[in-house]
Amino acid sequence: KTDAGLYTCDIGTDVAKSKVSVQEKPTEVTKQLEDKTSAVGQDISLSCELSKPDVSIRWYKDGKAIRKSQKYDLHQEGTRAILIIHDSTVKDS
Repeated sequence: KTDAGLYTCDIGTDVAKSKVSVQEKPTEVTKQLEDKTSAVGQDISLSCELSKPDVSIRWYKDGKAIRKSQKYDLHQEGTRAILIIHDSTVKDS
């Protein structure tokens, strides 16, 4: 149920009206990514916490979008967004 709408106060001889709109709070990052150091060949897991679950997110490396592949696994668990880098190499730095 939404609280937005037209509200009226009717006293019989006069009416006061108010239009109410409710805007959702923007999603925020509540826990930042942490720097990681790994040995070559290991999987690296990065995660951040968001203020709302099931938000559409995008991951980037050096400004280029990361897509799900054999190299990268992207998923969300509630408010956690997780990126797993498989079989890390020096180029993943």
